[in-house]
Amino acid sequence: MPQITKDTVVDERYRILARVGSGGMADVYCAEDLQLGRKVALKLLYRRFAEDDEFVERFRREASSAAGLQHPNVVQVYDRGEWDETYYIAMEFVDGRSIKQMVRADGPLDPDHAIDLTIQVLRAERYAHKRGIVHRDIKPQNVLVDEEGRAKVTDFGIARAGASDMTETGSIMGTAQYLSPEQAQGHPVTARSDLYSTGIVLYEMLTGHVPFDGESPVAIALKQVAEAPVPPGELNPRVSPALEATVMRALEKDPAYRYADADEFIAALQAAREGSLPPHLDPSPSQPRGYAAVDREVAAEELAEEDRRNRRMLVIGVLVALAAAAIALGAYFLTRPDQATVPNVVGNQASVAVTRIENAGFEASIETVRNDDVPRDRVAQQRPGPGDEADEGSTVRLVVSSGPGEATIPEVNGLTEQSATRRLERAGFKVETRERSSNDVAEGRVVSSSPPERSQLTKGRTVLLTISSGPEEVTVPDVQGLGQDEAVAQLEAAGLRSAVSEQETDSEDPGTVLSQSPAAETQAPRGTTITLTVAKEPAKVTVPDVTGESVNRARDQIEQAGLNVNIQRQTVTDTSQNEKVISQSPGGGAKRSPDSQVTITVGRLEPTPTPSPSPSPTPTP
Repeated sequence: MPQITKDTVVDERYRILARVGSGGMADVYCAEDLQLGRKVALKLLYRRFAEDDEFVERFRREASSAAGLQHPNVVQVYDRGEWDETYYIAMEFVDGRSIKQMVRADGPLDPDHAIDLTIQVLRAERYAHKRGIVHRDIKPQNVLVDEEGRAKVTDFGIARAGASDMTETGSIMGTAQYLSPEQAQGHPVTARSDLYSTGIVLYEMLTGHVPFDGESPVAIALKQVAEAPVPPGELNPRVSPALEATVMRALEKDPAYRYADADEFIAALQAAREGSLPPHLDPSPSQPRGYAAVDREVAAEELAEEDRRNRRMLVIGVLVALAAAAIALGAYFLTRPDQATVPNVVGNQASVAVTRIENAGFEASIETVRNDDVPRDRVAQQRPGPGDEADEGSTVRLVVSSGPGEATIPEVNGLTEQSATRRLERAGFKVETRERSSNDVAEGRVVSSSPPERSQLTKGRTVLLTISSGPEEVTVPDVQGLGQDEAVAQLEAAGLRSAVSEQETDSEDPGTVLSQSPAAETQAPRGTTITLTVAKEPAKVTVPDVTGESVNRARDQIEQAGLNVNIQRQTVTDTSQNEKVISQSPGGGAKRSPDSQVTITVGRLEPTPTPSPSPSPTPTP
């Protein structure tokens, strides 16, 4: 399996964003689902386990078990698959912390908060138990709490569903600090085993410590079977007697004395939150005789005797197992063949490697695999490894590279740089990029590849992508004041286009460029359209024919036509021409610009002279 780094794409669907943790069987990554556009938690089985059928089966069963659990307090499984000789599970990504991280960072939790989280875990268990699924590895690392305070149980990797008894008897699965006593002894596991582990998680949330710890898993397992935990109230005075009693019942060694199911555990926690003892712990005489109501001294003695028996049986079992292992080991050392050092043949040609292995006293077997990083016919790996001691005559497995092989360069033209790079890397190629301006391809997208797409190339070789930096920019020339034809020609010579709008004006000759946008001397992408505003001759109006009209009527007609009137007078003798237009310039029907002047000549009757009176005759004296 190649090294998993940021942006690695798993199974052509899940792009790795970051590594978020690891467990006993797998690494966990935060990844992006490229098909659905959501974050997922991607669990990749360790390569060393991918060849182990039992581990693969456990990993497969984790997906199958959890995929059937659709509950608000269970991490949802979306997908599973096989990729590059290992296996993966894609599941819901919970943005938050595990209970383990919370306790390490913050210390003991507030009892109410611890009760609330435990009830959520028990609801998830109740849902699973009713469907025949026992988790078998409840621990604070497997409970994630999101930003809204919702707890979600994850990691059903060793869950038991239905009648399967795989890893059931004679083996210890899970984390020692959270194992139930029956798990520690290799006995059958039931739903009450999950309740015991949940009690330990609650104990740790209340005290900041696990009840049992030791130098080795075996030492811890012995304590799980034989020792009583320190009551949590002695470590944290905030733990009420009712809550302490609830925790201690969950941690009973005998499953029969624990809670019957998750519902009973939840009811006990809710009663403890209210400060009252649950019914099964109430010592009043009205209660029926049971585990908590029997004579306490007798019960204590019986339990102590049973614990002593359990401890003796466990110690005897461990000693027998150790003795058997010692006998087998002694027999092996007495009969085993001589050992020799395996030579380092990694990087050798296959024929040379076989000769060296055989000369060292071993047999050689060859497995040919495609390898992107090792040249053809060279040893990529060997097992046992260089310098290891192995039995003479045993077989050394040589993994020989057949070379990276060839692949078709995928179609990438027009894609974004990121998408094209991802597609090429998925096909097995390295990628380099360069930029070039392009008027046809959008900025940031692939113009071309070298070698071209759909051609064959050896895997591991480099494909050069030419990425568009957008259209080339040019300087806009100054065409203001030029005639329209000349302005358009200059713009085209600069690689620009033009669009023309007209504006009526008397101040410039028609066809003269009045303005341009974008402005002159600015930068614009090649092919940009420059808008030119060009002078247009104003529209002409028709001069009305007002000859013979009265001066007032003539004035009105000319002004209504958008023209100005200039009146001249001329003396006439004909009374019919008095105050009438005798002539006009320009004449009627002529075309003139608005506001042009029309001169009209108006007749004015010459006045009749008044005769002087005759002088009176002078009287004769």
